[in-house]
Amino acid sequence: MKNIKKITRPPLRDEIYNQLKHAIITLEFQPGERIKDTDFAEQFGTSRTPVREALKRLETEGLVESLPGSLTRVTLLNEKEAKHAFTVVAALHSLATRLAVPLLDQSHISLLEKYNEQLRSSLEEKDSINAVLADDCFHDVFILASQNTEISLALERVIPKVRRLEFAKFKTLEGLSSVQQHQEIIEACKHKDVELAASLVQENWLSLGRLLTGESL
Repeated sequence: MKNIKKITRPPLRDEIYNQLKHAIITLEFQPGERIKDTDFAEQFGTSRTPVREALKRLETEGLVESLPGSLTRVTLLNEKEAKHAFTVVAALHSLATRLAVPLLDQSHISLLEKYNEQLRSSLEEKDSINAVLADDCFHDVFILASQNTEISLALERVIPKVRRLEFAKFKTLEGLSSVQQHQEIIEACKHKDVELAASLVQENWLSLGRLLTGESL
């Protein structure tokens, strides 16, 4: 087609999806809370169509559910489901690390150290939002360096189940163990020890899963 014009901003449904997803993951919308497309349409200043499209996408990802009587609500927390998600997340991040480590340079190491320090300060301040953001940024270094987009696409679907439980139980997390684990990962990266780094990353996620679900993974 000759008259196609470049899209300079994402579609409304994507903007709405991203905002609602963030609110659900961070528990701004509580598990079980009823949500109405009419209310969101009014708040976003849009028609109901892009809101419904965003909610449908969130439903396929297991973050909202439709019930009889045209009722839509945020799904309840499911620790068993999160347990299964943790094993997948751990494996995918381990794979990303295995692919990334041979490609890392000093700029990547500096980023890892920067994000780990941000994680440390956020945990000390009991700032859940910035702690999770710093943790995501830390692991994103490996995902981006791996140059494998399929990993990030796969993680996009499962990571919300993990993060939602983490926000719900943030106050129960013990100290700075994750910071120390990250430091060990950084040291393995400095030595280009692919297998050790990948193993440490996997254990980093699995240990968080055990802490949050109280079960072996």
